[in-house]
Amino acid sequence: MVELFATQVVRWRFVLVVVMLGLVALAASGGRFLTLTSDYRVFFGEDNPQLNAFENLQNTYTKNDNILIVVAPKNHKVFTRDVLSAVEEITDAAWQTPYSLRVDSITNFQHTRGEDDDLIVESLVEDAQGLFDNDLERIKNIALNEPLLVHRLISTSGDVTGINVTIQVPEIDVTKEIPEVVGHVRKYLEGFRAEHPDLEIYLTGTVMMNNAFPEAAKADAKSLVPMMFLVVVVTLWLLLRSISGVFATVVIVISAIGIAMGLTGWVGMTLTPPTGSVPTIILTLAVADCVHVLSSFLHEMGLGRDKKAAMIESIRLNFQPITLTSLTTAIGFLSMNFSDAPPFRDVGNMVATGIIAAWILSLVLLPALMTILPVRARKATSLTSTGMQNLGEFVIRNSNMLFWSILAMATVLALMIPKNEMNDQFVEYFDESIEFRSATDFVTDNLTGIYTIDYSLSSGEAGGLNNPEFLLKVEEFANWYREQAGVIHVNVFTDIMKRLNMNLHGDDEFYYSIPEERDLAAQYLLLYEMSLPYGLDLNNQIDIDKSATRMNVTVENLTTNELLNLETLGRQWLAENAPESMQTEGASPAIMFANIGKRNMRSMLSGTVLALIFISLILIVAFRSVSIGLISLIPNLLPAAAAFGVWAMIIGEVGLALSVVVSMTLGIVVDDTVHFLSKYLRARREKGLGTDDALRYAFSTVGTALWVTTIVLVAGFSVLAFSTFKMNSGMGLLTAITIALALIIDFLFLPPLLMKLQENE
Repeated sequence: MVELFATQVVRWRFVLVVVMLGLVALAASGGRFLTLTSDYRVFFGEDNPQLNAFENLQNTYTKNDNILIVVAPKNHKVFTRDVLSAVEEITDAAWQTPYSLRVDSITNFQHTRGEDDDLIVESLVEDAQGLFDNDLERIKNIALNEPLLVHRLISTSGDVTGINVTIQVPEIDVTKEIPEVVGHVRKYLEGFRAEHPDLEIYLTGTVMMNNAFPEAAKADAKSLVPMMFLVVVVTLWLLLRSISGVFATVVIVISAIGIAMGLTGWVGMTLTPPTGSVPTIILTLAVADCVHVLSSFLHEMGLGRDKKAAMIESIRLNFQPITLTSLTTAIGFLSMNFSDAPPFRDVGNMVATGIIAAWILSLVLLPALMTILPVRARKATSLTSTGMQNLGEFVIRNSNMLFWSILAMATVLALMIPKNEMNDQFVEYFDESIEFRSATDFVTDNLTGIYTIDYSLSSGEAGGLNNPEFLLKVEEFANWYREQAGVIHVNVFTDIMKRLNMNLHGDDEFYYSIPEERDLAAQYLLLYEMSLPYGLDLNNQIDIDKSATRMNVTVENLTTNELLNLETLGRQWLAENAPESMQTEGASPAIMFANIGKRNMRSMLSGTVLALIFISLILIVAFRSVSIGLISLIPNLLPAAAAFGVWAMIIGEVGLALSVVVSMTLGIVVDDTVHFLSKYLRARREKGLGTDDALRYAFSTVGTALWVTTIVLVAGFSVLAFSTFKMNSGMGLLTAITIALALIIDFLFLPPLLMKLQENE
């Protein structure tokens, strides 16, 4: 049947080339519908509890998506006329930012003071250029002693300040709205920098983070894919020495990528930064299929066959293993649908589509092209095939030593796995070359943190915000947080109430405390709200019926476990010290990302087990042997276990992206095992060879193709390690390590394993 299929492919080669390329063009044309999202929320499914908690909080209060413009004078002095005037200028201009809700800075901070029985609410800085020296000193003293400003909009030493622009995009088309906001701010600040060369300006915040995702993906598309194509072309030329083979492989690769990306566009899927790795992954996997077909084809021509006969024999030899490897690899990637992060489901589905396309193309379009293109025969015996024969002899002679040493090495590495720590700090998703990352690093070192924990603390009754007992409990909770290690700042409504109480008692510091009477607190709040200018109200801190208040905790760059532990302690404090109405959990993007890695690891475990079962059944049926099918799983699982052990020694941290590597690589590393076992069983069944000779046959016939494909695969995934998006770079590097270890295990452990199995039969 396979030989008939191969004969028809060769016979109708010209027609097939035209038809296949036409179908490729049709599928790839869907690429014009592709869009790239600019919302970090895409990493969380609709049923994600942390996302839902954060969305509920955002819907209760003003959304806190923001751009933080940080001003750092080169002379390290913020409280000068020129710098304060510049901050005033940026503050005024920031109101013109598209979709801006409010702008907060030290200059428009609504400072309160008492004057007789009146409450005066005014901007802290007005007309900075007209200020006297004593005015500057007064403003400095107020700002550096104001808990609502220090570690939030002004550094403790007064050398760095920030302007916070709150943004609420309509979310009609985030792919356009976020770049519009960022583009506007960047354009304005470009001119501002030219006018104020004495100031350093940095941009961070959630809007800048949103924008960094597509920017990182676009940067990768411009650099990594061309780099990988160059690596593939050079590698294939050095190893195959066939211009036609390299050309045909490039055609297959481009076609497979075009089909996967085009069909993605046709179904209306939105691209995300993780999907930026899809072309490179498909490229490497498609090359692997082509190498097996081409190596057998060129080998057969070297034996004296003409092109048609050589290609028919190549298809006959490779149809089953390529079909098996394509199916198992696709299953591995499809198991990524168990991921809690939708972008990784998309990666799995897109790569699986590309794998199936590459499977068809490598068995139809590639043979048709190669029988049309000019190909020069080469000698059947080469340095590489001789090297494989020598390696086979070495493995057979030292099988016992290799079996136990490789098993011991893999065991030791597997025991290192628990040393990996879960850590998902979203700032570190980006390389230092990305503006958002470098700016955020500066801000966290000099002004405030980017990681927060938000609480919505409810009094349980409308107007309960004025209840002194409730306010005292909120204040107690805030003070508890301020004492915790790693906490930079706590923004809490009670600081406003304490200041109002002091102001309306003649600014006597003795009264810097929560009002003792509910009616008095209500009067203070009403008086204060009526005095606030438009756009600087309290909607970002209190809900509409004044029953609850928001408390924002800013923390240092804590690890995932440290952040989750801190939030857990916060919930425990509330459970032990606060009324039932105040019982709640912390919510924020930082909390969401801190939880997603662990959630994903648990869900991917189910996907991996299911993929393992399917792959086992497929191999058992394909090899017509339960023992061979089951024993093949050992060299398929060991590489991932050993790789995570290596990762523990060199990196020691795993996150969201690495939680899918086991499922992803399971299908890939099966490829080498399938090809090796396929040739081994062919020698046993068709040629009647014993175990040792069958192993020699497998090494000599498929050994070269295996290390060639491994080089290409390792090179491809290693290229991802240069990604500016750390999710892709970490995933690429760990996958490359896994694939390299898989070849070592398939060459040095699988043959001794088969020999021991034979001894026990």
